[in-house]
Amino acid sequence: MKIAIVNLGEIVSGDWRAPIAAGDCIVADDGKIVSVGTASPAAIESADVVIDAGGMTAIPGLIDSHVHITFGDYTPRQRTVGYLESYLHGGVTTSISASEVHVPGRPRDVEGVKALALAAQRCFADYRPGGMRVIAGSVILEPGLKKEDFVELASKGVGLAKAGFGAVKTAYDYVPMVADAKAAGLITTCHTGGSSIPGSGAITGDHLLKMHPDVSFHINGGPTAMPDRDFERVIRESTMALQVCTAGNLRTALLCGRLAMQHDAFDRFIIATDTPTGSGIMPLGILYTMAHLASLTDMTPEQAICAASGNNAKVYRLDSGFLRAGNAADIVLLDAPDGGTQATALTAINHGDIAAIGAVVSAGVPRFIGRSRNTPATTRKARIARSNVMQDFASAH
Repeated sequence: MKIAIVNLGEIVSGDWRAPIAAGDCIVADDGKIVSVGTASPAAIESADVVIDAGGMTAIPGLIDSHVHITFGDYTPRQRTVGYLESYLHGGVTTSISASEVHVPGRPRDVEGVKALALAAQRCFADYRPGGMRVIAGSVILEPGLKKEDFVELASKGVGLAKAGFGAVKTAYDYVPMVADAKAAGLITTCHTGGSSIPGSGAITGDHLLKMHPDVSFHINGGPTAMPDRDFERVIRESTMALQVCTAGNLRTALLCGRLAMQHDAFDRFIIATDTPTGSGIMPLGILYTMAHLASLTDMTPEQAICAASGNNAKVYRLDSGFLRAGNAADIVLLDAPDGGTQATALTAINHGDIAAIGAVVSAGVPRFIGRSRNTPATTRKARIARSNVMQDFASAH
């Protein structure tokens, strides 16, 4: 399918160093972005679907890098069906597993944790709930896992490893396993902060600096934060990604955001939700955290958007997260919420409001055009200007 989005007010690129792209249109074909900014009349005329954005703001599809998936679009923690599709209505086009730790009766032996990670990876390889891509299969680090286990998992398509919920004596026991997983090419992640579920323990800055995982999960607390003194240490003494989550401590999320900018570490600053958990299901969690950071720190709304898109993409080696030619055509149209005091999506986010979503495109396919069922109504109206596709792209309410 070839699509063209025209009449854009602003385009946020996903690259925080050059966050605004010039122009007013985006063209995508066969799931990939072809051009951003300008397009010839012939390119637009040849599109199967032309979307008139009505002056809205285009941003990359948001990437939630901390989602507690199990199997299918179901969470046993909250006993809810369809939550991933609902997150898509919050602008999230990619979810990344924070390990399948919430699978009831999850195995803890070496073969069991390997099988669980591989099964999850396979189940979501081609399954897109609501059009969302899910990066699943994160092996939970348990005593007994060896270098050859990680090499085997990597060869079979598992790309993630999670420290924090294993039956270790102390968190320092994760150090050799994290090193072996990284050597095999897996992206390593680590629970950070106080204990959250039975079997987990507190992990602080000293543990992180000994392990040096690729990502410090919910560095602001999941939900309990580590000591304040550890934040600057982790930022200054490591290169790990600094993930702040909606279901964490807001004060330390703001602290981490300020420190990341202060110490020139914003490339490593990423946004996620850490849901569904005991904190619930948060389809608009990313939008809330973006608004919190942009309204309560010196972070611009464009930077907050990039932290939830391009920064995540770089950390997790994804082909999405940026609005540029060659990248995956995951695109969200944002606007100021109807009835608010602000005129555009970016000023609304800077004001602390939840931006309204007028359309979501993932893998080059319009999932809905008009209005998200989860956000306030948009001030402007996105519409299908022309379509050769026999499909109603209106949102189901």
